Amino acid sequence: MPLHRPVTTVLAMAAIVSAVFAAGQANTVPSNTRQEFLKRLVAAAIERTRHSVRYDSSYVGIPYPSGDVPADTGVCTDEVIRAYRAVGVDLQKEVHEDMKQNFSAYPHLGGARRPDANIDHRRVPILMVFFSRQGEELKITNRAEDYAPGDMVTWDLGGNVPHIGIVVDQKSAASGRYLIVHNIGQGPRMEDVLFDWKITGHYRYFGPEA
Repeated sequence: MPLHRPVTTVLAMAAIVSAVFAAGQANTVPSNTRQEFLKRLVAAAIERTRHSVRYDSSYVGIPYPSGDVPADTGVCTDEVIRAYRAVGVDLQKEVHEDMKQNFSAYPHLGGARRPDANIDHRRVPILMVFFSRQGEELKITNRAEDYAPGDMVTWDLGGNVPHIGIVVDQKSAASGRYLIVHNIGQGPRMEDVLFDWKITGHYRYFGPEA
């Protein structure tokens, strides 16, 4: 039995080791990139609290892509949309493209028969499906430490009224919990409201894959 492996076998093994190492390296880079993305998203969400926004849920025709309702109006979803747009992710486009390909996976609100780029991404139930499909659907718990900066949280305010907000990296001095940037009627605010209502969804979304 020869003491040395054939050159081709050695080269093959080296290639495998190299590929495994490269895969390991590739897995570390996205992790760092994702953390940086979440930091920028959180900063964008907090910046939204400097804006004066009148709560207005009216249907508005908007351009596509990168369309938006008037800057001084909006609802809870618009704060999420605007925070993501500030870091280069157009939820209007991403939601619409996914709905065109997978319309049956989404709730047909108001009896909709086709996607509507004017309004779909502005609806909490549709964002919930989108984030679960294209992002990470995380556990719903009653432990504040399970909710991290950059996470999206949805609630039922009662009577099946949906709401959404973004967890940010500022904490309440009273409870020690991370605060939430949301708009529940008084414009974008940063408040300690994580457990104020029934949580219906918990997500993390890093934008479309490159």
